[in-house]
Order: sequence, then structure tokens, then C-alpha cells
Amino acid sequence: MRITPADELLLAVLREDARASTADIARKLGLSRTTVQNRIARLEAQGVIQGYTVRVHDDYARSRIHAHILITLRPKQMPSVVKSLQAMPEVRVLYSISGGFDLIALAVAGSVGEMDVLTDAIGAIDGVERTTTSIILSTKFER
Repeated sequence: MRITPADELLLAVLREDARASTADIARKLGLSRTTVQNRIARLEAQGVIQGYTVRVHDDYARSRIHAHILITLRPKQMPSVVKSLQAMPEVRVLYSISGGFDLIALAVAGSVGEMDVLTDAIGAIDGVERTTTSIILSTKFER
């Protein structure tokens, strides 16, 4: 998988607005429309671009409670805990991490009460030893 500096710039533009027209992207990058189309097709074929997603309006996002939930597991419980967490739609991203915790989840809920219920549900998963939750107060920037 070979990614060029031009590919990196293209990916940055797509992260900002994946629905931008090929012509708009080409203008931003100073490339031809055909070149942009070919690069996107190649990145998709190589699996670098695996899909496109929805970014919601900031006002809607701010109306939701976002939190990082650090999770410590009992030994040899990773596969079953990951499967349980994957079934929870409020858990948007799950990372395996180094350090004092085993996993970190990014979770989104409609209220503090809903987040409390979610963290209790995560703590009750067989194989979870403990959790520590940090509610996100604001986003300074996102790429």
C-alpha cells in the first residue's frame, strides 16, 4: 500500500467533506478532476478508503453526552468483552490500548443519566474488572 504526499492531502480534504464534488476537490488540490477520480478509485481499491461516514451538525453533537470509558479486563476476556461492547450502539469506537487499562471506548448518549446507565452496563459485562469514565466537555478541533 503506497500512499503519496498528494494522497495524504486528498485524504485530508475528504475527511473535511467526503461529499465534496470531484471538481471542488481537484480545485483545492490543484489537480485535474480525472487525477482526483483515479486517486480516489485507487485508494478505495487498495482498502485505504474503506467507506464514508456521516458528520452531524455541531449543535446536534453538543446536545449529546460524549465520554471516554477506560476499561480494565480480567485475564483472557478480551474477545467476549469486545463482542459485548460491539453490540452496544452507544459505543462508537473501541481501542485496545497500552498502560494501566486494556480498552478505551468512545461512547455517546442522550443525557448524563443515559451515560450513567451505559457505564453501569459496561461495568456489568462478564470479564470487565473496572471502568473509569471521563465526560468530554468540549471539542477543541477534529480532523
